[in-house]
Amino acid sequence: MSFFDFLTMAGGLALFLYGMNLLGEGLSKASGGRLERILEKLTSSPLKAVLVGAGVTAVIQSSSAATVMVVGFVNSGIMRLEQAVGIIMGANIGTTITSWILGMTGIDSSSFLIRMLKPTSFSPILAIVGVAILMFSHKEARRNTASILIGFSVLMFGMDTMSSAVEPLAEVPEFTGILTRFSQPLLGMLAGLVLTAVIQSSSASVGILQALCATGAVSYGAAVPIIMGQNIGTCVTAMISGIGASKNARRAALIHLYFNVIGTFLFMIIFYAADSAFSFDFLKDSATPFGIAAVHSIFNITATLCLLPFSKGLVRLACLTIKDGEKQEEVSSGDRILHLLDPRFLEMPSYAVEQSRSVAAAMAGMAEEAMNISMSLLFDYDQKKAERVAELERESDRFEDELGSYLVKLSAKDLAERDSRTLSDILHCIGDFERISDHALNVKEAAERLYGGKLKFSGSAQDELRVMERAIHDILKISMLSFSEEDLSLARQVEPLEEVIDGLHLEMKQRHIERLRRGECTVELGFILSDVLTDFERVSDHCSNIALCLLQASSDEFDTHACLRKIKDNDDFRSRVAAYRERYRLQETSVQG
Repeated sequence: MSFFDFLTMAGGLALFLYGMNLLGEGLSKASGGRLERILEKLTSSPLKAVLVGAGVTAVIQSSSAATVMVVGFVNSGIMRLEQAVGIIMGANIGTTITSWILGMTGIDSSSFLIRMLKPTSFSPILAIVGVAILMFSHKEARRNTASILIGFSVLMFGMDTMSSAVEPLAEVPEFTGILTRFSQPLLGMLAGLVLTAVIQSSSASVGILQALCATGAVSYGAAVPIIMGQNIGTCVTAMISGIGASKNARRAALIHLYFNVIGTFLFMIIFYAADSAFSFDFLKDSATPFGIAAVHSIFNITATLCLLPFSKGLVRLACLTIKDGEKQEEVSSGDRILHLLDPRFLEMPSYAVEQSRSVAAAMAGMAEEAMNISMSLLFDYDQKKAERVAELERESDRFEDELGSYLVKLSAKDLAERDSRTLSDILHCIGDFERISDHALNVKEAAERLYGGKLKFSGSAQDELRVMERAIHDILKISMLSFSEEDLSLARQVEPLEEVIDGLHLEMKQRHIERLRRGECTVELGFILSDVLTDFERVSDHCSNIALCLLQASSDEFDTHACLRKIKDNDDFRSRVAAYRERYRLQETSVQG
């Protein structure tokens, strides 16, 4: 083998690995996080979990990615350990699809139609179509499809280049001698394990083995133990992802390892015992790409069928390996929600964006709860409720820090256009959620001043505050719901109500001045009322910001003022304002005290 043949082989390997990565990324973007949600939800029975795991892995072309995803689900508390077992087993079956596709490179026929089934025949057509889409289309969905087509084409071109480059190795005695040594089961298994652990993809390592079949020097006797080792080597990715994770997440990674180790050794003991008894002559034959795919599938399907009934035993074995401590630390509800921001999900950007939105929605709920409680304290002070407001404000600060840091990391990933827009919305809105919590704390402190000083607003001031409280309660509910459900029709209802609240703020200040002139209110109470009204008005401003952010993103409008003009310059807006003014009208009698 010349130096240039070696360069060709190395280049083919590089293209093969890059094509597999590009194909996986394209499939992940096209799915938009749907595959991850399928994995998350459809795991009610072990058999269903196996089928879902196999299906999702067949689509994303990586059992390592599927297993890391499962470790993340368990770490976040989204999935129970018992549910993870079936998906892990299914992932091992799903990853064999890649080897069957790569096995089609061995098709050899004079028939035009059969030759067209060979990937090296139709992949150039896919590449041409993919490049044409990238050049002439700006639609994201089509460009994702183009990435899938080009990724597959590059993958098959790299496979073909590797196969062609290694053919001369059939004449090199040293190379064939090395492969002969791999016929020793333990040595072959170790070789497959190391290769897969290094490139962290069993699909890729099986593909490399299939490419080596072109030399004719790879016998089934050497291929079988190598394939066994590859199944153990693929566990390295999940084991690495389990570092620093929760106990259950580390147990999930261990279940993946135990399943493959137990399955491999059971298969090898039974297989080589049968070989000793019946002498399998085919082990001396040269392996073919289809033969490699068949061995890969038979092993994984057999291992799953044998071990699925003992899935609870695998869970117990993992729990015995990583034991629970004597004292279990209680996890707060806030921590449970923040666990959704698992760093492992960053490799699945679409799903990570969905998780971030869930956390942001929880933060929105905290801000709404804090404000509603603090408003109630103005009329009926309760120390426990006051402490709850302070607790929610601290949680809101923590959520903003954690979520902001996670979103910055996520923004560095290659995001789909829709996901990028969603990420921008979340980043803009979490600041408003945090500020609403701050205003809730201010109102709580105003209520404490009233309670501590044994002060009480006049009857008319209380009536007016209750009207404002209802308006703030409603604008909070509408804006937070519009964010959580991405409901633009609700978002359009916020700005008219915000305008009415601004008017209420001014009118209540004027009425307060009239009461001061008549001596119906003290200066101290006046300061407190003014502070509370300012906080209410600022809360409505933040609600307006949240709704406006959603509306801007939906219309691709970057100019905030232009977007506001567009919202306000229509009859629907004016009719909503009129309806809200009627609903939150201050009583005329309150002016007279």
